[in-house]
Amino acid sequence: MSSIFWIIIAGAVATFLTRIGGHLVLSRFERVHPRVEVALNAVPAAVLTTLVAPAAANADWRGLVALAIAGLVSLRFNALTMFLIGAAVIILLRQFT
Repeated sequence: MSSIFWIIIAGAVATFLTRIGGHLVLSRFERVHPRVEVALNAVPAAVLTTLVAPAAANADWRGLVALAIAGLVSLRFNALTMFLIGAAVIILLRQFT
């Protein structure tokens, strides 16, 4: 088997262990402290920022337009709709410009 396969398997196992580990740690507590809850609620935004910021810093004008449109769509619709519209915009801009 190729090394890429094993890299994907190792990443999947690491992701699973990280997620189940966090669940096991939090399940030991009857109540989660409000500060911990606030910190955990901030994690999705932090992860999204680490994915979007480098892409935005290195994007050409088409990527920035698609990012702006996806951001506006996210204010009204769910994440799947935002992703699909953002992907469609970037595909169309790259196809026709």
